[in-house]
Amino acid sequence: MDPNAILPPVFAMGLLTLVMLLWMYATRFPAMAKARIEPQDAADTSQLKRLPPEAVRVADNYNHLFEQPTVFYATALALAVSGQVDALHVQCAWAFVALRVAHSGVQATVNHVPTRFTLFSLAWLVLALMIVRGAIGVF
Repeated sequence: MDPNAILPPVFAMGLLTLVMLLWMYATRFPAMAKARIEPQDAADTSQLKRLPPEAVRVADNYNHLFEQPTVFYATALALAVSGQVDALHVQCAWAFVALRVAHSGVQATVNHVPTRFTLFSLAWLVLALMIVRGAIGVF
């Protein structure tokens, strides 16, 4: 299989991060203005606790996209470089993206923690399969 076949899910994750960045700007800046928090005041992040939950949830999700997904990016690119891209890895990559999109949607809206935890855990299972299969191929 073409090693580049795993790149569309990588870019899809990047697009999700971009969407969440724009959503964060669209919620956080107006919320900061309404709460009379000047941009420099946000250097003391305790000031951001005054923001409404809907603005905080979106920002939290944006930050979370730099945690688990960074392992996905590294794994997907390592699979491509090492020539280990196959149909199962590509399916896992798309499953990871779908789970993270769902996780972002839940966290940024209803923030139902049991649902978020389930989606997070399922994403880790898919990612773990990619990691283990890739490691076996390398070692």
